[in-house]
Amino acid sequence: MADTALSQTKTQARASAGADPRSDYMRYYPTAFDLRKRARQRMPNFAFEYGDGGAGSDGGIDRNWKALDAVELMPRYGKVVAPPSAQTTILGRSYSAPIGISPVGGPGTCFPGAERYLAAAAQAARVPYTLGVLSGITVEQGAELAPDVLWFQLYRFANNGHKIGLDLARRAAAAGVQALVLTFDTPARTTRPRESKSGIPHPFRLTMKMRLDAMSSPPWLMALAKNGIPRFVSLNPYMGDNLSLEESTAFIRREQGGAFTWDELKLYRDVWKGPLVLKGVLHPQDAERAAQIGIDGILVSNHGGRQIEALPASIDALPAVVRAVGGKASVILDSGVRSGVDAARAVALGADAAFAGKAFMWSLGALGPDGPAHLINVLTEDVRATLGQTGCPTVADLRKVPVRHPGAWRPEDCVERG
Repeated sequence: MADTALSQTKTQARASAGADPRSDYMRYYPTAFDLRKRARQRMPNFAFEYGDGGAGSDGGIDRNWKALDAVELMPRYGKVVAPPSAQTTILGRSYSAPIGISPVGGPGTCFPGAERYLAAAAQAARVPYTLGVLSGITVEQGAELAPDVLWFQLYRFANNGHKIGLDLARRAAAAGVQALVLTFDTPARTTRPRESKSGIPHPFRLTMKMRLDAMSSPPWLMALAKNGIPRFVSLNPYMGDNLSLEESTAFIRREQGGAFTWDELKLYRDVWKGPLVLKGVLHPQDAERAAQIGIDGILVSNHGGRQIEALPASIDALPAVVRAVGGKASVILDSGVRSGVDAARAVALGADAAFAGKAFMWSLGALGPDGPAHLINVLTEDVRATLGQTGCPTVADLRKVPVRHPGAWRPEDCVERG
């Protein structure tokens, strides 16, 4: 409480003096990990553990970070490079930087109102924001907040001939969503130990322990008072408006589950006329098959280490996927991204962009509504600095930079054993 009061006093003092309180953010939180440290202090424990934790002992998260850190870029000097722009093209549209916001299921658990703040920040900065289907605003509301940059993510709702999923896709098209993202890598439900230890029950419900935990975080409680308990409102037309949180969770467990089959992906390809992205691809043969059936974008992802910790780091799977696709689809990196340097590493290895999820949850926990805009600024400026430091006038020139990537999977590594 004292920490929060002091922060508010400083903010009010600077505002009364005519200064923008956000001008100090870069000084105190110049990296995503600075935001993570602050978020751990300010968020309820269950909220931080939900957004930060992974499967098992977090081995997948650790592997993502170590693999990214191992990728080296060889610079060239001796030429003048004007302050470079981070502007780039993703799926045929111009964006301000090769970065984006990954879908996060139930981000309002991390910070109530998360989707509104993420959408607004992405629209202002002109970077993609992927709204998850399990979010606290509808796809239509998301499109109003981020009309030029909204992507929409779907899990598999296969009952009744994919009635729910296909209707959601039609609603997204009517709302003007820029790209539809189908999550491919959730064939089975998994347990995340840090969530369980923090007191989050499965199936989800608000327990007394969680309510008491929330009392320790005034910023989170203020956001809850303003935005209400997060509900999966895009699904209201199918499950009803007046269900309790427990009943809504039970509905989702009945209706949603499993991984899309190839025939199901073709079905969505027929219905969705805009860019279609497949998230959760690691094997190059899967990427090649996706491109052959008309998938426009491949999100190389191990689900941020949240499904199973034995999977390869996404960055290590990336080069083989890029080779397999052969330019027939855009390739984007997801999982473990913490910096603009990580995004530059991904582009140098053949991706068009890199998306971050956990880092944006940290930004909300650390700085509330101001967090996403600050993190986008941090990542974008980091990309620009990396371009200048490696002698690249444009993002596309990163493809020419020599790269050493010791952990890369080779096609022969991916052959199934007899």
